[in-house]
Amino acid sequence: MRTYFRSTPKDAVFVSFFLYAFSLGTLFPRLGDLQTQMDIDKATLGFALIGLPLGVQVTLLFADRIVRRFNFRLILMLGIPLLSISQCFASLSQSPYMFAGILILGGAAIAVIEVAVNLEADRVEAHSGYRIMNRSHAYWSFGFFGAGITGAGFSQLGISPFLHFVLITAVVSALTIFLFAKYNAAKPRRQSPVAKNKGFVWPSKGIFLLVFFSLSAMLVEGASIDWSVIFMRDIFNTAPIVSGLSLALAAISQGFVRYFADQFVDKYGPESVSLYSLIAMVLGVGCVVFSFEPITALFGFLLMGGGSAVIFPLAMSAAAQRSDKTPEENVASLAQFVFVIFLLAPPILGFVGEHLGLRWSFALCFPLLIISFFTIHSLNGQKDDKNIANL
Repeated sequence: MRTYFRSTPKDAVFVSFFLYAFSLGTLFPRLGDLQTQMDIDKATLGFALIGLPLGVQVTLLFADRIVRRFNFRLILMLGIPLLSISQCFASLSQSPYMFAGILILGGAAIAVIEVAVNLEADRVEAHSGYRIMNRSHAYWSFGFFGAGITGAGFSQLGISPFLHFVLITAVVSALTIFLFAKYNAAKPRRQSPVAKNKGFVWPSKGIFLLVFFSLSAMLVEGASIDWSVIFMRDIFNTAPIVSGLSLALAAISQGFVRYFADQFVDKYGPESVSLYSLIAMVLGVGCVVFSFEPITALFGFLLMGGGSAVIFPLAMSAAAQRSDKTPEENVASLAQFVFVIFLLAPPILGFVGEHLGLRWSFALCFPLLIISFFTIHSLNGQKDDKNIANL
C-alpha cells in the first residue's frame, strides 16, 4: 500500500480527504443524542458547537505557516487522530461550556488539515495535468456519508456516543498512520515568495469575491450536516435511522456530483456548472423549508448536498491558482472567511431554530444564494480585481 501511494499520489489525496471527513463527520449524526445527554435546547446546542469555529478561526491565522513548515504526511498522522480524540472527550461532557472548550482542540486540527489536503490536491493536480480537486472533495463527501450511516446505525442500536467515537478513533487513526507513514508529498506548484504576513492573511480583492461566492454553499452544507438529523426528528418525529438518512443522502449526492464534476467543468467551464449548482440548492432549500412529508424533506437534503458539491472546491482551486500571493496564503485566507461559516452555522441556525423554528433556520440560506448568483465571475481568476469595482 505504501508503494502504491508513492506511485499514485492522486489516490493518496483521495484517501486523505475520505479519512479526514470520516473523522470529522462522526460527531454530527450523534448531535441529537449529545443534546439529550446534556439536557439542553437547540440554541444552547448551537452555542456549544461554537468551539469548532473558534478553534478553526484562531488556528487559520497561522495554518499556512504550519503547512509550509511540516510535511503533509506528518500533518495527517497527527491531525486526524487529534480531531477524533477531541470528539471522544467532548462526548463525555455534561456541560455545554466543557463541550465547547474541548471542541476548540478539534477546530485547530480541522484548520490545519483543511489547508493541507487542499494544497496537496492542487499540487498533485498541477503536476499530473488532470483536474482532481472536485473528485478529491467527492471522497470527502463519501467519508461524511460513511460517518453518517455509521452514526445512524450506532444511534439506532443504542450505543453511546463515547463508545462509538472511541471505536472510530482507533480505526481511523490506525488507517491514517499505516497508509501515510511512507507517503512523499507533492512538490509545490511553483516557487513562491516567502510570505511576509505573520498572522492574519488578509484576502486580496479576488479572494474576497470568492468568499462571497462560496458563503451560500458553506451555509447550505453546514445546515444540512448540523441540523438535518434534528430537523427530521423534531419536525417529523422520525426514527434515528431515518433521521440519519437525511445526513447520509446529502453527503452521498454531494459525493457523486463531485466525483463526476471535473469532466463537466472541463467541458462547460466552472461558471456554467456553478450556475446549475446554485439552482439545485435553491430548489433543495425550498423543499426542506416547505416540506409537509418526510420524503419531501429528504429529497430537499439530497438536492442541497448535490447543489453545494462543486462550489467550494472550485473556489479553492481558483484561490490556489492566483499569483498575487502564495498559494498557501490564498487558500488560508479563503478558508479563514468561508470555512468558519460552515462551522458557525450551528449556533446561528440553532438560535433561529429555537426561537422561530428550524424551517426558518434553513430559510436563511436564500439571501446568501442570491449573493452567489452575482459573484459567479469570481472563478475567472485574475479578472476578479477588475470586476470588484462593479459590485
